[in-house]
Amino acid sequence: MAQPQKFFENLSGAGKAIGVLTSGGDAQGMNAAVRAVVRMGIYVEAKVYFVYEGYQGMVDGGDNIIEVSWESVSSILQVGGTVIGSARCKSFRSRDGRLQAAYNLIQRGITNLCVIGGDGSLTGANLFREEWSGYLEELVQNGKIEAAAAQKYSHLNIVGMVGSIDNDFCGTDMTIGTDSALHRIIEVVDAIMTTAQSHQRTFVLEVMGRHCGYLALVSALACGADWVFIPESPPEEGWEDIMCGKLSENRARRKRLNIIIVSEGAIDSHNKPITSEIIKDLVVKRLGFDTRVTILGHVQRGGTPSAFDRILASRMGVECVLALLEATPETPACVVSLCGNQAVRLPLMECVQMTQEVQKAMDEQRFEDAVRLRGRSFENNLNTYKLLSHKKNVSELPKSNFNVAVLNVGAPAAGMNGAVRSAVRVGITEGHKMFAVNDGFEGFAKGQIKEIKWGDVGGWTGQGGSLLGTKRTLPAKYFDQIADQIRAHSINALLVIGGFEAFESMQQLAEARGTYEEFCIPMCIVPATISNNVPGTDLSLGADTALNAIMETCDRIKQSASGTKRRVFIIETMGGYCGYLANMGGLAAGADAAYIFEEQFDIRELQANVEHLTEKMKTSIQRGLVLRNENCNENYTTDFIYQLYSEEGKGVFDCRKNVLGHMQQGGAPSPFDRNFGTKISAKAVQWISRKLKETYKKGRIFANTEDSVCLLGMRRRALLFQPVMQLRDETDFKHRIPKEQWWLKLRPLMKILAKYKTSYDISDAGQLEHVHVPRPKESEAGAI
Repeated sequence: MAQPQKFFENLSGAGKAIGVLTSGGDAQGMNAAVRAVVRMGIYVEAKVYFVYEGYQGMVDGGDNIIEVSWESVSSILQVGGTVIGSARCKSFRSRDGRLQAAYNLIQRGITNLCVIGGDGSLTGANLFREEWSGYLEELVQNGKIEAAAAQKYSHLNIVGMVGSIDNDFCGTDMTIGTDSALHRIIEVVDAIMTTAQSHQRTFVLEVMGRHCGYLALVSALACGADWVFIPESPPEEGWEDIMCGKLSENRARRKRLNIIIVSEGAIDSHNKPITSEIIKDLVVKRLGFDTRVTILGHVQRGGTPSAFDRILASRMGVECVLALLEATPETPACVVSLCGNQAVRLPLMECVQMTQEVQKAMDEQRFEDAVRLRGRSFENNLNTYKLLSHKKNVSELPKSNFNVAVLNVGAPAAGMNGAVRSAVRVGITEGHKMFAVNDGFEGFAKGQIKEIKWGDVGGWTGQGGSLLGTKRTLPAKYFDQIADQIRAHSINALLVIGGFEAFESMQQLAEARGTYEEFCIPMCIVPATISNNVPGTDLSLGADTALNAIMETCDRIKQSASGTKRRVFIIETMGGYCGYLANMGGLAAGADAAYIFEEQFDIRELQANVEHLTEKMKTSIQRGLVLRNENCNENYTTDFIYQLYSEEGKGVFDCRKNVLGHMQQGGAPSPFDRNFGTKISAKAVQWISRKLKETYKKGRIFANTEDSVCLLGMRRRALLFQPVMQLRDETDFKHRIPKEQWWLKLRPLMKILAKYKTSYDISDAGQLEHVHVPRPKESEAGAI
């Protein structure tokens, strides 16, 4: 039975005071979290206070704890670091310091704390909460507060958000700041690759991660590095010979550069440090290669937050306020975190204990346990990297005698090339012969099919667009020719990487199986489209890169509007009838409104938006940003909205419009798209291998069941293979969108943060879950 909808209107913050602080190392996206806490807090009529300089400000009190307004957090969404400051605090570690902090909070009536920081900061907050009643008693005895005040403020609620670029906190898939740090690393790696290639150089890159190798591992996966050193999985004995042998092999295959990525906390199997200088000296001494070291350092903490981090932090900030409003004296301190694409609440100390278990496992040289405790996602990253980076000798490969074809269908999307590289290499490792098809089904029909080898896809991960070439043409008009080509090349399975056209193509091929026996082979779709409109998946390859392109443009436009004052920009995004880019772009850029097809609007709403912007111009925030999906309404076009706003805003604000167009499709893939494409494609090929074994009978492949044509999609918290024929009922074919879309639940969030009154469905919130401890050899079926 469907869960009844529950709305937060019943949760009032009236009479409550919330303090928000950032502590420990800074991370991009912290400001987005602070903004969301402040605005959501004010929205539910609570008082919200900034605590400047972390716990130090709480101990010092005075001007370090001030009440803030809606406008206090304007223009901080796109700023890196933390505007309220962060400091290490010795005095908070002592009981006297914490007693003073408690007194300062009670003076302002603050009994709800939102702490944004790492495990140390959150552990300190939990201790503060546990000792709270003791502080009150002592303050009453000392005559500093009245007994009535102690009664009124009898318990302290704590909710944490993890802000850390290292992604070293167990219980959450991604911490705030990690994705942005990966952006900085990948920008540097892409730049270094061009110079390294020019001079046939080896580059050793040192990235942050004192106790956690996540940044090193994912950046190695995202750029196709030759070798990676991480603390959780030290290299085996004799690694020096193995690594030098691999670098020599790569040069022999005419690869002009080598990239080695080292986590700053990298160790060998005896817990001795492996530094970038040790690696450089080894390569120079053994191989004589021209080798350079680049230590990225604090560059990784800097710069503007990515779209992913802004949306993550905004969601977490709102969830944090809801958790504080729902908290009771019996509720344990919790942390809001991300699982798949779901916001969840977990007991804070369970997460901290699990994080400490990882370090303990590494100290005791139980490295397999350390990797397992990091979670399924980390383990899957490591296994995928090992699979793709080290080419096995022909003698070591299984011999399957199966031919698998890979093609791109639909419009180009960033991450397609990384997905092809992953598919080719995993296929070869599984013993298959891999074939690349140029120009989609049109090229298939014309016989543009050739075998593709391991080395042919080197360096593809970081390239945008589609190197194989892609067309929107559906296969129905070429059935005869495609069947001939499948026969001619003995194709036993198909992997199609593409958008809605790929989904339609698979349906057509599945329906034609009765006529064409050649189509009775396993087929799988990896969804790739910037529109994110493919049924059966919450996320498509390419959407994250497009979202970052929209966000970066909006940031520049907002800056322009701030300079000229009293200016509103109308921006048109792509996406067909799917409003994902407009809605999520609006959330990431801090837009005032986003018009989408899925939520019909009329002239009254347009008028209300104009009036809202007119009121906004009376404040200190004298600019406006409005996004419009290209097909949101056939009559209310971008020109119409621009002219309406221009006329109605006359004398108050002026208007400009901007159509972003195909710039949303181009550019180098984001780290998220590189990583997601690599892993999802590897999983798809492994599924194809299983299906080939299952359907091989009497010397040939014959697959005609529904579950032999699947789409691999991310649903809530797991990757699932879903038969395309079963997805038909979930699809609006006329408008090329799924009938239900998860991100529509986030739509009110954008409106709340832009100061509109709205209803926000919190049916999924409010459930405190427990940390899942992975067991040895646990299935990776749902790992992302």
